[in-house]
Amino acid sequence: MNSIIEMFSYSFMMKAFIVGILISLCASLIGVSLVLRKNSMIGDGLSHVGFGAFAIATIFGFAPLEFAIPIVIIASFFILKLNDSGRIHGDARIALISASSLAIGTFAISVTKGVNTDINNYLFGSILSINDGDLFLSIILSIVVILLYVVSYNKIFAITFDEKFAKSIGINTNFYNIIFSSLCSIIVVLGMRLMGSFLISSLIVFPTLSSMQVFKRFKSVVISSIFIGVISFIVGLIVSYNFEAPTGATIVITNLIVFIVFKIIQILRVRRK
Repeated sequence: MNSIIEMFSYSFMMKAFIVGILISLCASLIGVSLVLRKNSMIGDGLSHVGFGAFAIATIFGFAPLEFAIPIVIIASFFILKLNDSGRIHGDARIALISASSLAIGTFAISVTKGVNTDINNYLFGSILSINDGDLFLSIILSIVVILLYVVSYNKIFAITFDEKFAKSIGINTNFYNIIFSSLCSIIVVLGMRLMGSFLISSLIVFPTLSSMQVFKRFKSVVISSIFIGVISFIVGLIVSYNFEAPTGATIVITNLIVFIVFKIIQILRVRRK
């Protein structure tokens, strides 16, 4: 308990705590639909785009979040456009964009002289990188994401399970796909400051996969994912502070342990039946 009190006496830990809870909550909301639609790799692809955008923003002195968010949103539209064209299918389009963005970011940082940048902060995240501006922007955008998700919940539900049916009953699927991809882009960029490019997709995927082992209804999976995502973040943050371990990696390991526990519960349920 004394260790926890000491941890929250530092301002950077409080910033990380607030941002992390908001990101975990929003990522869990978005993750359910992404996993069910078999598009969970989009989060990973967009995080690599975010890495490239962060690198370019650092080189030219732009505000990282303000610069990266529109870039990643545009990239998400481009992924959807490639999908609609029918020329590049499935994960190939994500690999095309993510690999290119990661290479551009790494190349730009490597060849630019006079830029003091720790590439590990972009790839694996750092709680020290969250400043007051990031905190304020994260709070505002997280609230926007939650409100848009709640308002569009029924439409997102319909599109998640049967996009063709949703279109047949008059839902503008293209419009809501754009909204959904924009929400995903915002969460990925905000979460990268804390988790890094390589690990942010875990916040989107793990809570949903864990919930789906035990729960079957869409709303139950969404609610369970929120609790799992937030609690896993809190536990991971506390453990990382006490053991001086990387925050992002510790949070991912915590999510992995939760998934294993839920998987065991699911196996035991099946055997009892």
